[in-house]
This record gives sequence, structure tokens and C-alpha cells, in this order.
Amino acid sequence: MFIKICGMTSESAVVAAVECGVDAVGFVFAPSPRQLTPKRAAALSAAAPRDLLRVAVTQHPGQELVDEICRWLAPDWLQTDVEDLPDLDIPANVRALPVLRAGRALPVPFPARVLFEGPASGSGAVSDWRLAASFPGTAQVILAGGLNADNVVQAIEQVRPFGVDVSSGVESAPGVKDARRMAEFVTAVRGMEARE
Repeated sequence: MFIKICGMTSESAVVAAVECGVDAVGFVFAPSPRQLTPKRAAALSAAAPRDLLRVAVTQHPGQELVDEICRWLAPDWLQTDVEDLPDLDIPANVRALPVLRAGRALPVPFPARVLFEGPASGSGAVSDWRLAASFPGTAQVILAGGLNADNVVQAIEQVRPFGVDVSSGVESAPGVKDARRMAEFVTAVRGMEARE
């Protein structure tokens, strides 16, 4: 199971995420208590091993911001709402991660990999698991929105996603990651995998 912890705001949070054994960390460049500048994200990224995926998390970014993020952070993936992508020039070495949200029309064709989110990112609101479970079985769905150590196993059982993404569910305050909560989240996911 792919695990991403989003909304890194400190070096200690990045280090704790790495120690938990996550696959990816997200750096937010959209309005949020977790919003960073590309230069700050690059500094935090330096605390992580090179094989950890770095995800630039945006929403309706302009091309200038995308260029700045790519110049400073050199992300592996650029995450943004699916409708943003046609207007952006993303470098060939950066993979796009389209975000789908409940209540909006689904794209045709359906992307090979998507992040499914609630209406507002980072709000802690649980996304529509029933809708996520109905997505084409050929798609790699990363489930986000309101996940935490207490509900992630139920979410995985219902949706059967490729991966999970958490942010506010592992925080002690908005934008402040909690190492214990991150560890509990990852342990819950990995524990379920071990039982199957």
C-alpha cells in the first residue's frame, strides 16, 4: 500500500515521516496553514533520502508557480485538480497527479492514477468512499480526505485503493505534524497488509 503524508512544514516532520517508512511526502503550495514557498520546500526536502517521492501539492496554480516549484524543489510528482492540467506545461520528468473531488464530473478517459479528495483539501472532512470504490479497477486510486489511524483500515477495506494520503489526521494542530500520530497511521496500514 502506497502511503503519502502531506503538508510537511518542518524538517522534524520530514524526518519522522521517513522513519515511519512512508513512500512519499507532500509539500503544499496552495493557501493552507501548511503552505510553503518553493525555496522552503526545497530546504525541507534536503532532509529526506533521494528515493522518497516528493509531491508538489497545488490547486489552480499559474505556470509561473509551477516553474518555480520545479526549479527549486524538483518534485517527482505535481498534484493539482484534474481540470488544471490542460493549461499547464509540466516538465517531462515530473509526473502529474490529477486530483478528483466528489461532486464534480469525472474525467473521460479516466486517468491511470488519481488522488481522490474531499471538497476542500486539508480540512479533515472524510471523502466519499462509496464513490471512490466505484472508480475503474484499472486506475490506481490514492484515497485522501479525513483519514487517520482510527478509520484508515475501514477506508481501505471499503475502497481497496492503490494508496492512502493523510495530512490533518496526523497533526497536533493545523500544520503541525505529530510523529506519534504519523507512526500510528503507518502502523495501522502496514498491520492490515500483514493480515491479508
